[in-house]
Amino acid sequence: MLKQMASRWFTRNPSPLKKNKHWGQVDSDRVLKTLLLTLDGMVFRCALDAHWTIQFVSDASKNLTGYAPEDFLGNQKISLEKLTHPEDRESVREDILRAVADSSTYGVQYRIQCRDGSEKWVRERGMCVQDESGMPVLEGFIEDVSEQVLSYMRRAEVELRYASIFEHSVVGMFQTTQDGDYLAANQALAELYGYASPQHLMAELSDIGRSLYVDPRRRDQFSTIISLDGKVRDFESEVYRRQGQKIWISENAHAVRGPDGEFLYYEGTVDDVSQRRRYQAELEYQATHDTLTGLANRSLLHDRLHQAIEQSKRYQRSIAVAFVDLDNFKIINDSLGHAVGDALLREISNRLASSLRAVDTVARYGGDEFVLILCDQQSMADLSTMLERILARIAEVVVVGNHQLQVSGSIGVTVFPEHGGEVEDLLTQADAAMYHAKVSGRGQHQFYSPELSSSAHQRLGMEMALRHALEHKELMVYYQPKVDSTGTVAGFEALIRWYHPTLGMVSPTEFIPIAEDIGLINPITDFVLREACQAAARWGALGWAHLHMAVNLSARQFSSPHLRAQIEEVLAESGMPAGCLQLEITESVLIGDTERTVEVLVALKQLGVRIAIDDFGTGYSSLAYLKRFPLDILKIDRSFVMEVGDGRDGMAIPKAVISLGHSLGLSIVAEGVEYLEQFNALLDCGCEEFQGYYFSPPLPQGAIDLFLIRSKDDSEDSEELKEVEAS
Repeated sequence: MLKQMASRWFTRNPSPLKKNKHWGQVDSDRVLKTLLLTLDGMVFRCALDAHWTIQFVSDASKNLTGYAPEDFLGNQKISLEKLTHPEDRESVREDILRAVADSSTYGVQYRIQCRDGSEKWVRERGMCVQDESGMPVLEGFIEDVSEQVLSYMRRAEVELRYASIFEHSVVGMFQTTQDGDYLAANQALAELYGYASPQHLMAELSDIGRSLYVDPRRRDQFSTIISLDGKVRDFESEVYRRQGQKIWISENAHAVRGPDGEFLYYEGTVDDVSQRRRYQAELEYQATHDTLTGLANRSLLHDRLHQAIEQSKRYQRSIAVAFVDLDNFKIINDSLGHAVGDALLREISNRLASSLRAVDTVARYGGDEFVLILCDQQSMADLSTMLERILARIAEVVVVGNHQLQVSGSIGVTVFPEHGGEVEDLLTQADAAMYHAKVSGRGQHQFYSPELSSSAHQRLGMEMALRHALEHKELMVYYQPKVDSTGTVAGFEALIRWYHPTLGMVSPTEFIPIAEDIGLINPITDFVLREACQAAARWGALGWAHLHMAVNLSARQFSSPHLRAQIEEVLAESGMPAGCLQLEITESVLIGDTERTVEVLVALKQLGVRIAIDDFGTGYSSLAYLKRFPLDILKIDRSFVMEVGDGRDGMAIPKAVISLGHSLGLSIVAEGVEYLEQFNALLDCGCEEFQGYYFSPPLPQGAIDLFLIRSKDDSEDSEELKEVEAS
């Protein structure tokens, strides 16, 4: 049979032998044996019957199927029909018989079931021929193509998965030409740009550079970066939506190239970052503007003053720096409350801003102090006229609710380059001149002169008075109640107060920075901590053991290597449970040496105390550190609470802070609550604790005793009322 198959092979393929004059001497049996041994597959002959009865099969059947050739001959143990996977038998037979009917070769791909139970994909090629007796038989070759088939199936699965991801992704995805036309887009991208479907997007939006980007140059910049780096990452641009609205997007994309490196298309993703950009702009605005008045803050003031000095040097024009302080503001603020004081500050801020030109700057320096940068000054007389006009504007009556208020201003002025100096020098000179205006009768302006040393004397006097206050017990601790969602007292915040025999009540904003500078902040903080813990322990012994006490730590105190030992000692001395103590730190404390900060916080947490972030959102890094540090409480700054209920979407930032805090497992405290509407709005958003003048101003310890008794009586009356209602 081998000679017959070889002869038939040589008859069908004579050309290689025509050039060999010795072709008749070829041992066809040996050649066929060699081929059968070297071919990676199974050669066979079978009958055209229901089982494809095997008449011949090569030894390679063992490697391919696990069955020896003798197992196949006469279908002794296995037939080609049975070897074929049941699901493929019908289609294989149909394809082969169709080729037989057409007298053509065939090729079929199907699965076989091997002797060990495994499945393989095979490729069978063959044709119908006549055997030695003239009967039609199939002669063919079967090879293992499992690896190729499975590779193709995996590739197809990946492509299908990619197509599914592309179509159903919540992130916008695209492919575009270099000229700016869409080749593909998904539904998320269409919806992002305001189109009903990807088809509408690709049909209506062409020439992306001019039609999509607000700044047409962005498309060229996009292409340039990819040509240099092969990709763009976080490529942010402002674009138009279909309806004309503007949004900010961030693109991540790369160039797809062919096998020869030729450019095919851009491929990438698009995210809507409008909300982040708005929040980022808000944070940047907060970093450079005063949250109460909207004026430039100290940081922006320094930047503007630097610019003004450079302009003055370049164009040889004078600039004036004016330090404005409101006279008797503290009396109004302390007697009528912060809400009235804040309203007054906002009105004065508006008046100052409206009194200046576009080239000038007004900044809130702190408290009731403002700084004016007055550019292009022609003469001292004109400058004096402007300052008198500003003083008159400040002195006009301000109506806040039922109150008609009137304050005057004291202004100190220095001029560059006449008085020389850099930024800090000018501010110091203007401050000194302002103090001179105050001691000279207030409600006036005074120019700086080298002879003025009042500022230095004032500073020195404040330092000496503060040292005296600490030694002679002029400092005292006030406590502002914090309530829970039911209005029940949950704890207190300890606040330092200084009553000077002649100056009266000195604002912490005035003496705390001085205490920081001269190293008195640590003993002051230690004084507050001990007083607060002893008061809390005493109240606990009287039946209010659940109340917590919050104490502020300064940056200098936080950096002390003895902080943990100090806290531990105070807790032991007072007998106050560590779980009732809350240590409040500002964002600025956390910025810097992250590893050491974490180490300090962990050490404090090991004592059992809780850590709160005070004035959240007013610093430069409001979000980045929250996951890094072991924190417990987030305090919403009063400047944000103040906006709640004013009809200007004032809940946007508090709501975001509450949501963020809860997602990180933090409790939320709102400070500066002064109206019922604010309390209700914050309560509805999930805020847990509240403090502010709506509940109580800061009170001395004796007043707190009465406050607790009254709150307890109110609570008992409420319980009795509930019992009556229930009965």
